Amino acid sequence: MKAQQCKELVSALKVRFERNMDRHKDVEWAKVNAKLTANAEKLWSLNEMERTGGEPDVVGHDKKTGEYIFIDCSAESPKGRRSVCYDRKGLDSRKEHKPKDSAIEMAAAMGIELLTEEQYRDLQKLGEFDVKTSSWVKTPSDIRKLGGALFCDRRYGNVFVYHNGAQSYYSARGFRGSLRV
Repeated sequence: MKAQQCKELVSALKVRFERNMDRHKDVEWAKVNAKLTANAEKLWSLNEMERTGGEPDVVGHDKKTGEYIFIDCSAESPKGRRSVCYDRKGLDSRKEHKPKDSAIEMAAAMGIELLTEEQYRDLQKLGEFDVKTSSWVKTPSDIRKLGGALFCDRRYGNVFVYHNGAQSYYSARGFRGSLRV
């Protein structure tokens, strides 16, 4: 990324951070900014999260590692990451109408991780997300071996976890990611 792009991204992240202090109580922007400056390679991943509509924000601080945890906080599943199968195996199993990509491969290319079910539920404690869309979440290997994959959403004031074939995709289903900096 060029210096100007980095500056614009950090500025956008700072504005989002300051507007949503309830997401990261007891976290100081100066310390987050210092981590970003020291880990410039992570800015590229944050930019990818931003570019695809994720609106990443700090939602936690790992005191053991000193890392800050960024998660996609867009109201709905990021627009630039929808209409994807769960993983490459699911994508390859489709005979026709294949989407362009899979959630697992997109996340890896962006340098981020899909949220786990636990992370998704924790995010929902910070607000109401995915009330019109849904998001793939990291699926346990025993479920994936049987051909399934998990996704979550929020309906009727509750968070739901569902299953579907990993080869399925819908225009309203994408994925949310996390990044440790």
